[in-house]
Amino acid sequence: MEQKTVTLLIKCPDREGIIATLTGFFYKEGFNIISLQQYTNVREKKFFMRICLTTKQQITIGLEEKFDKLSKSFDIEWKIDYGDKKQKVAIMVSHTNHNLYDLLSKYKEGILPCEVVMVVSNHEKLRPVAEMFGIPYYYAPVNKETRNQQEAELKDLFDKNEIDLIVMARYMQILTSDFISHYPYRIINIHHSFLPAFQGANPYMRAYERGVKLIGATAHYATQDLDEGPIIEQDVERVTHESTVSTLKSIGADIETMVLSRAVKFHLNNQIIVDGNKTIVFPET
Repeated sequence: MEQKTVTLLIKCPDREGIIATLTGFFYKEGFNIISLQQYTNVREKKFFMRICLTTKQQITIGLEEKFDKLSKSFDIEWKIDYGDKKQKVAIMVSHTNHNLYDLLSKYKEGILPCEVVMVVSNHEKLRPVAEMFGIPYYYAPVNKETRNQQEAELKDLFDKNEIDLIVMARYMQILTSDFISHYPYRIINIHHSFLPAFQGANPYMRAYERGVKLIGATAHYATQDLDEGPIIEQDVERVTHESTVSTLKSIGADIETMVLSRAVKFHLNNQIIVDGNKTIVFPET
């Protein structure tokens, strides 16, 4: 039988013996541990673990039932990925194309382990980019009067296609709370500044006017609080007083592509545990 790889994400209150208990459980169930990463938040007394296991045995529902019984005694919240299918991804865009090009290029090169099912936009401008990569493109125009109807249609489209992850690659519309809550921690947004600074529209002009010495980008999970969801990844680059608004935008675009693709890859690789409004991101093994 072919060897299977299973990944578990675990979080719970910290207590003595938990690592021994968990590793002992998987040993008894016939698993081989190929990677174990753990972090303890001493201040908040919380324990987090990412564990990758291999087995040649047939995995049954009984395993989850046994682990669920164990988890109750340790107050464990857990998520399991059997690695038997690639996540289905929808990319949402508006006008700018740098993030879209980067994500589709990395997808086609196999750097992002997923299936990009569609590109959705409220404009027709980027259809040629999607078509160049052979990805279906859905035009979904929207305004204040049609927002609820448009989002209802998008939810139907995403659910029918069993979309696992939605990537807002500079989709310049504010999603409603109803839409976001339908996909909890399954929408990743890129913000073209180093949050929480310069939130909202036209951040590069405000950064220029403020005379910043660092320019950056932030990828985070979309939540009902605009641009305040759990941060997944950030990066910055130094700039000087000679930098113009145009220069800042160009530098920012490059940082955005790196930050967004990293965040998407972290999610696809099951490297992220959300804890309140923070994330624990384990390094790739």
